[in-house]
Amino acid sequence: MSNRVTVFGAGAWGSTMAQVLHDAGNEVLLWGRNETVIAEINSEHTNKKYLKSHLLPAELRATSDLAEAFAFATTYVLAIPAQQLRPTLEEWKPYVNPDAKVVSTLKGIEISTQMRMTEVIEQVWELKQVAVITGPNLADELVLRQPAGAVAAGATIELSEFVRDIFRTPYYRTYTSTDVMGCELAGAIKSVIAISVGISIGMGLGENTQAMLITRGLNEVARLCAAHGSDPLTAAGLAGMGDLVASCGSPLSRNRTFGEVLGRSGSMDIARTEVAKTVEGVASAGAVVEIAHRVGVEVPVIESVADIVNGNLTPEQALERLMAITTSAENFIR
Repeated sequence: MSNRVTVFGAGAWGSTMAQVLHDAGNEVLLWGRNETVIAEINSEHTNKKYLKSHLLPAELRATSDLAEAFAFATTYVLAIPAQQLRPTLEEWKPYVNPDAKVVSTLKGIEISTQMRMTEVIEQVWELKQVAVITGPNLADELVLRQPAGAVAAGATIELSEFVRDIFRTPYYRTYTSTDVMGCELAGAIKSVIAISVGISIGMGLGENTQAMLITRGLNEVARLCAAHGSDPLTAAGLAGMGDLVASCGSPLSRNRTFGEVLGRSGSMDIARTEVAKTVEGVASAGAVVEIAHRVGVEVPVIESVADIVNGNLTPEQALERLMAITTSAENFIR
């Protein structure tokens, strides 16, 4: 059964999500602010600013008219930067249908409130049917229709199944979950861990160090999620370990790439110049540390990244501090 869906955000990820939704048999409208990008999508079926020469479906239509975008459908998929979410939602609130279903693709924690993305959406738009889709999904690979998996999480199984069904394609395998909190926390935390792995690569360190950071980082994901009462399987699944492996292991990951430049140069300014894209792990690191402290969970890898991006430690000092931590029995959740 075909659904109408509006995707908000015409960057690499929003355009990729729009293609997946189109391939799943939905009628899709893609909204973006950049009128040049929108015109190119409609006339050339490309988005060269974000997706190089990749050819988008000819039937995929785009608009920069906000009223048209909201009038088109009552299912909204959000693909905008996490730290711009609240002011953007407040700006758009007059257009929102009170019966709308919203799917967040955002991975981050709001800095000022430590709220998850679905919590912000529910608070500002006063909606109940808010879900998240997350997992090891790199836009540059998914847009080529390479096989990938994801998790659709909603407060009810009915909402989760709805999201799964609108994203169902032969190459995009989507599982359902009702652990929205666990999925969102894992998605935010993995971005921070990926920066730490990138830093180690930039410092010239090898795979032993990377494996240590990934594994101990996953432990921090699991313990932090468990402290909030989430399903332990979430950390071990696509939303947790799967996303962590993709983000830490691929040079296509913005967070890892940012970390590499930071580890090589030791300079946040240089890293921001060379990686001129949104890097959610940088913005979320401090917020994740605050969440961890709130529930009494130790997160030394995440704290090290937060201290580096805040200028309190150099990468060398952070690694030295990590290696000086007293070790005990390696329980996965401790």
